[in-house]
Amino acid sequence: MPNIREVANLAGVSVATVSRVLNNDAKYKMTDETRARVWQAVTQLNYKAKPRVKSAESGEAAASSKSAVKIGCILSVTKYKYSDPYFMAILSGVETRLTENGYSLAFIKTGAELEDKKALYSTFGEPISGLILMESLNPEAYGFIHNQVPHIVGVDTRWEDIDNVGYSHHTVAGMAVQHLIEKGHRSIGYIGGSGVTGNIRDSSRYRGYFSSLHAAGLPVNPDWVIDCGWDEEICTREVTRLCRQKNLPTAFFAASDLMAMAALSSFYNNGVQVPGEVAVIGLSNIEVSKYSNPPLTTIEIPTKEIGMVAVDMLISRLNGYRLLPRKVVLPTTLIQRSST
Repeated sequence: MPNIREVANLAGVSVATVSRVLNNDAKYKMTDETRARVWQAVTQLNYKAKPRVKSAESGEAAASSKSAVKIGCILSVTKYKYSDPYFMAILSGVETRLTENGYSLAFIKTGAELEDKKALYSTFGEPISGLILMESLNPEAYGFIHNQVPHIVGVDTRWEDIDNVGYSHHTVAGMAVQHLIEKGHRSIGYIGGSGVTGNIRDSSRYRGYFSSLHAAGLPVNPDWVIDCGWDEEICTREVTRLCRQKNLPTAFFAASDLMAMAALSSFYNNGVQVPGEVAVIGLSNIEVSKYSNPPLTTIEIPTKEIGMVAVDMLISRLNGYRLLPRKVVLPTTLIQRSST
C-alpha cells in the first residue's frame, strides 16, 4: 500500500504539498503544473488518502445526514451540455430518483470538460460519495476518478469493475435491421459514431448491424456506413453527398434518433422520398421523433428508467452493498411509424 511520502517523491514535491492538494487547501499558492504532478502521482500509485478523523458526535451527525452525501454526474454529450434529449431524459430519471430519496446532484460535468486535467483534478479534488457515469472516458481519466470516488454506477460504460445499467446495443441493432429486412430491404446502410476507440467498427451497435446483415446473407457496403461522430451537421452533409452521387441504399439504420432526423432533413432537401425511395429507422424514441416528417420509426429505450435504476444501484452501494459489480439490461421496444 503506497504512502503519502511515496506520492511526494514521485511528484517531486514535499509531503506538505501533497497534503494540501489532497485536501484542496487554497491557503497556499501553487502552480497548476505542481497540482497536476501530484494528482498524476496519486493516480499512478493508486494512493488513497486516509479520511480525516472527526469527533464521534460530528461523525455520527454527518453519517445520519443525507446532505453530507455528495453525488456527481458525468454526461456524455458531443457538442452542447444540455441539448441532447437522450441523455437529458436519463438525467431527468437520475434527478427524480435522487429527490425521491432525499439526495441531490452536487455537480454535472461532461466527458469533454474533464479532458482538461485542471478541470478533472479540481472537480474530484474534494471527497465525492458517489458518481453516475454516462461516459466511458479514457483510461487515465477513469482510473483517476475511480481512485477518488468509492461508489460509481455507469450508464452503458465499457468498465466492468463498476455497476452498469443500460440496454443491449447489439440487440437493438439486430431489431432495427430485422425490421427493415421484413419490410423487403436488401441494401441497408448505417449511420452512427465511434466511441473512445475512434473506430465505428468497434461500436456494439455497428457490430449488431453488421452481424444481422451477415446472418441474413446480405452485404455491407462501406459506402453506406456513415461515421458522423454523432454530429447532425456531418450526418446531413454525408447523406447529401450520397444523394448527389445517386448512391443510396433502400434503407438506413441510424443509431440515434437525432441522426435519423438529420438524415430525414437531408432526404427532404434533396427530393428523396421517405419511405418510398429510402426507409429510415432510428433509435431511442426521443419525444420529437413522433413529430418528424414523416414520423420516425424507432426503437424505444427506457431512458428515464435507466437513470432511476442507476440511482437505485448507487444508493444500495452507499448503504453498504459490497458484492460483485452488477450489470442491469433493460428491455427495448420497436415503435413503428411512417418512415419505414
